[in-house]
Amino acid sequence: MGHTAVLYPPKHVKSYQRGQKNDYNDARALAEAHLHGHLRPVPVKTIAQQDSALVVLQRKQLKEEQVRLGNQMRSLLAERGVALPVGVRALKVGVPRVLEDASNGLTVVARHILAQAYDRYLGLLEEIVWYDRQLKEQAREDDTCRRLCEIPGMGPIVANVFQAWIGGGQQFRRGRDASAALGLVPRQFSTGGREVLLGITKRGNRYVRSQIINGAQAVLRYAAGKKDALSQWVMRLKQTRGHNKAVVALANKLVRIAWVIVARGETYQPRMAS
Repeated sequence: MGHTAVLYPPKHVKSYQRGQKNDYNDARALAEAHLHGHLRPVPVKTIAQQDSALVVLQRKQLKEEQVRLGNQMRSLLAERGVALPVGVRALKVGVPRVLEDASNGLTVVARHILAQAYDRYLGLLEEIVWYDRQLKEQAREDDTCRRLCEIPGMGPIVANVFQAWIGGGQQFRRGRDASAALGLVPRQFSTGGREVLLGITKRGNRYVRSQIINGAQAVLRYAAGKKDALSQWVMRLKQTRGHNKAVVALANKLVRIAWVIVARGETYQPRMAS
């Protein structure tokens, strides 16, 4: 009919709804939300972006299932007096050793259940390896992902996760809006002209934020001794503000850099310290 469709997040439109929920009140809430002019619309993703987001989502679910199943096997053995260290390698080496040991007191039922859980665990690891290869292949073929991988702390997995979340990046006016949407800016509690800044808001997608922060932790771990401006900046911040605040501040900066690369089509160019 000649109209331009605009998508809005339901939780933001919900605050404009009055009365009971019906089609009329829903339409009026949508109209008022659009007339307000300050709601950020949700971008429409292409089929390729939806496929990339699907791979990221499936890998996330498999990782959660892997952690859950690993903790279940570790707790089963702990209840029977067998303790295994934390980590994937410890389980892959320790569980077969426990199953082969006939003197550890495990019953036949416990051994059978543990063996079945271990087989499912190995299957999950194989699936995750396939998804990792798929994400690496997508990062090689996609031009935006290749440019994102040039940013410190962003490998193929983090680059795909970020691109699946941000899309084309045109829904944000600047990089700070993108970092604010991920909850990497201070939470405000200001009144009467008195500004109070608390911890980060932790808004937005928790999984994307955790991946960005993990990448920032890797950058900070190897930043000592490097001569580029970003590494020296985060090392000075670590000395004055501490490790955790430096990691979050670096994650904020990485998101802002990534937004410029996605939205403006630029390439990351590291600066050397003066």
